[in-house]
Amino acid sequence: MSFFELLENMPKIFGFLGVILFICTLAAFIFNFGFKFRIVGATIFSLLLSLSSWAFIQSYTQNVRIEDAKYVPIVYDNGFDLIIAKAEDNFPEESIEPTLRQLSENLRKGSRSGASVKIKIRKLKKISDSVSKPVVIGEIQKNVKMN
Repeated sequence: MSFFELLENMPKIFGFLGVILFICTLAAFIFNFGFKFRIVGATIFSLLLSLSSWAFIQSYTQNVRIEDAKYVPIVYDNGFDLIIAKAEDNFPEESIEPTLRQLSENLRKGSRSGASVKIKIRKLKKISDSVSKPVVIGEIQKNVKMN
């Protein structure tokens, strides 16, 4: 069983354990067993684990991979409305659009307080030995509103 399969099954496993412990808790109170308060804690903890693992699954999303997109490191992100990624000198022209779409798709909805994020890919053009100038080779606008 892979990690992701196990992760998907954890809310069911902890929920089932919580239900069994709840039944045992009821029996402990009915028959006045000495461990009744300890089993209450175990029951609540297993149900809490079930809910928290379910919440984690809901929030977890894998990164989107688009064909022909290349990896570009993000060199600037103001956290609001601008992301700049750096392309290498030999970055292929046909990979610009898929790379921009991949960067755009991997932004989470509601992760920015701005309604629109501008994503740019830039290269550094060498002007002289110690001076270079950034040149934008691609740009896309992404709307990240929750609704």
